[in-house]
Amino acid sequence: MHKVALDDGRETTLERWGENGPAILCIHGMTSSRRSWQRLAEHLASRYRIYAYDQRGHGDFANCSAPMTLARCTADAAAVARTIGEPIELLVGHSWGGAVALASAQQIAARNVLAIDPMLAQLPSQWYDEFIDDLTVQFSQHGEARDRSIREAYSSWHPVDVEGKVHAVSTMSVAPIAGLRDANPAKTWNLCERALAYPLPLLLALPDPEESIIPPDCYDRLLREAAPETVVARIPNGDHNLHRTAFEPFVAALDGWLEMRGLP
Repeated sequence: MHKVALDDGRETTLERWGENGPAILCIHGMTSSRRSWQRLAEHLASRYRIYAYDQRGHGDFANCSAPMTLARCTADAAAVARTIGEPIELLVGHSWGGAVALASAQQIAARNVLAIDPMLAQLPSQWYDEFIDDLTVQFSQHGEARDRSIREAYSSWHPVDVEGKVHAVSTMSVAPIAGLRDANPAKTWNLCERALAYPLPLLLALPDPEESIIPPDCYDRLLREAAPETVVARIPNGDHNLHRTAFEPFVAALDGWLEMRGLP
């Protein structure tokens, strides 16, 4: 692990798994952290070097509560990629991080993209209100009491993923989530058309539509109208957190796509 300087003078933490092979950069979503990628990284570490960093307001970067625009998060991804200093063979993002990956891939010259149920459009205010209300209750606890409540709330997850969630929110506040809502008007955050015509090889890993955060009309269009270099993989029996709640079918779909792309 080491610190990475961002272009506004702040620093995030970058972690790596694996010693050899092409570089993969992973971008987490809301209330996650770089450690949300540990199981996936361990699955790939014999073939790749996997990098992940904490986005603002999360994990070891929880002390940063400044509003996060899509442009700001894209610039952060580019700064991390420059620090890695070699081609990014695969750029991976989940949810909000999926939107950041889709928006930043060409800027950082990533060769392939994996987006896990990406946040293609700004979510409704009601969704944020309910999410922030839940987090406010959860974050009213501190220290070990909060960590214990997180472990209880996510007890159905794999233990590695549970500890990743604890790391993400142990000292987090609701400010980053409110900032995502307030700093990103719907008219500036709609990536559906970009995703439909995506110019890079793209794997979209999606849960069933009722579990997805993608608007239903966009979800349907992705199934029917995706660009030739896009593969849409619907993962059964999972929810929005496919890389955690449907890990085995998710990595099977990923491994199959990597093989199809001629990658290790």
